[in-house]
Amino acid sequence: MNGFCKKNIIHTVADWQYKIHKMSMKFTKKMDGEMSNTYKLLTDYIPQIERAVYGKWMPDHQTGDGSPDHPYQMPYVEYGREINALEDVIYQFINDHPEYELNNYNDILKRNHIEWGLKSMAGVDVSHMDGQLIMALLVGAVRAERFCDGAMLSFLENGSIQKWLKRLRELDEE
Repeated sequence: MNGFCKKNIIHTVADWQYKIHKMSMKFTKKMDGEMSNTYKLLTDYIPQIERAVYGKWMPDHQTGDGSPDHPYQMPYVEYGREINALEDVIYQFINDHPEYELNNYNDILKRNHIEWGLKSMAGVDVSHMDGQLIMALLVGAVRAERFCDGAMLSFLENGSIQKWLKRLRELDEE
């Protein structure tokens, strides 16, 4: 067996040991009656988002005429401080919780028959969803902004982000 294969096997075993440890810690907390705080950093943003200005389309008015000297400026959303901070916390969660496999958020959505799109993601019933799927929805919304300016704004304006965060709070309280 070459060193590369051996390294991958050891890495996989370590990953499984980590996952089993995390699951046993979660189970122990629930058995002891403790409230989980897995999503607290995220759910702390619920009141801030409810009173925040989500974002504003920029520029306010077109200053260019399309000429080489005065080109049109493509519109984009300038998000409020709270929304930018929430996005940072979502990325922090991805890094802190590799067991959720959120780098594969689209696969998680597909496994649950959810299309990576505004209509499909916004229309789901979250009442019985687990944390991994809710986090995949949040990551999907954040990533959608990278490909389509204003996507995150749409998820905020239709209440999806707030709904998903409230479900995470419920999961912490269970």
